[in-house]
Parts: sequence; C-alpha cells; structure tokens
Amino acid sequence: MEYEITNRPSFAELVVTLDEDDQIRLEAASLVSYTEGVEVAPNDRGGLTASLRESLLGEDAAFSTVLTADRPGTVTLAPPFPGDIVHYELREETLYVQSCAFLAAEPDVAFDAEFSRDETFVENESDFLLELTGSGQSFVASYGAISVVSLDPGETYVVDTGHVAAFEETVDFSVRRVEGVKSLHGTEEACLAEFEGPGTIWTQSRSPSAVLAWLVPNLPGES
Repeated sequence: MEYEITNRPSFAELVVTLDEDDQIRLEAASLVSYTEGVEVAPNDRGGLTASLRESLLGEDAAFSTVLTADRPGTVTLAPPFPGDIVHYELREETLYVQSCAFLAAEPDVAFDAEFSRDETFVENESDFLLELTGSGQSFVASYGAISVVSLDPGETYVVDTGHVAAFEETVDFSVRRVEGVKSLHGTEEACLAEFEGPGTIWTQSRSPSAVLAWLVPNLPGES
C-alpha cells in the first residue's frame, strides 16, 4: 500500500493508493473521498472489545470503517481537527494511540483498547488508549503541530494526557493527578502522564479535550 501525506502541516490529508483486494481500516469520521471500485465494508467491530463498545461507544456505534478495493484506486482521509499526520510501520509490536488521534491502519494490525472504567487516560471519558498490535502501516493524526520525543533508558518525561498522541510499547507510563495545574474542567488538578524510556512519544500542541470542554458549554442552549 502506497501513501502520500499532503497539505502539511496545518491541514494534512492522507491519500492512500490501494491495489486490487487491498483493504484499509480508518476512523469512521475521517473519510473524505475514494475512487470508483473502492467499496465500504459492513461495520466491523471485531477489533474492539465488547466491554469497550458497551462502556464507551454503545452497542450500535462503529468506531472504524473498512474500505476494500475491487480494483486499483485511491482513498483520501482527513482527521477531524486541523493538524499533521504521522506514519508508523508496526513490525510485530504494539503502538498505543489516543483514540481521537487514530486515523487509519492496514488490516493486519489488530485493535484493542486499554481502558478502565475507574481511570480513563484523559479527563474526557469518551477518550481512551487504543492498542494497535501486529505488523502493518498505521497513521496517527495530531491536533495542531506534532512533536517527537525520544527517551533514553531511564529518562522520564511528563505530558498532560490531552497532549499525548501516541507512544511505543517500550515506554513505561503512569497517570496521576497533580494539584496546582488547572484542568479542562476548571479545577486546580490536572491529569498528567509520566513516561519512562526507552522509546518514542508523539505529542500534539493542542488538546482536543480542552477545546471541546471550552466549546460545549458555550454553545447556544435552550432558553
């Protein structure tokens, strides 16, 4: 599968070229367009655990969509927030991706979710860590600019969880709440992730959770 990332860095799009019988799994709301001969497969929720669907998405919700090429063609994708796109090729390994940062992956990449009802990775309960495992190409989208942080063994780095896009499985992490840093809910307690190397972290300069927390209360409501 060939790909090109266009319109970088602020309004990136992903253009994927599929050969006959090729497939790609994409975030359900990311589809922009596709050429004749590419078909949308029925909703396939097999990559997500039943508990995840029940807890977060609802029984009838579809987190991802699969496209299949009956003949060579192209598919164009774009993330919901303005920002950049990063390519990562998995080689029998695991990549952890913020659910709102997942864009697409090849079908041999398996999906699961790192999720606890009592402790979500971020303050927004609809967000969670998506676990991509196996071999194949994957694509991660950022809200705003994306930065790459490479950690040496034992080196630590602290990031507000809303600004984490993805990280490699070799990176250990723990999530804690810290007083004195304002959270998106207006309290003086933020949700921070402490990472320890070795491995790579991808961070985003804007937080989707933060902008939604500001936007929703300011939308016109019922009088």
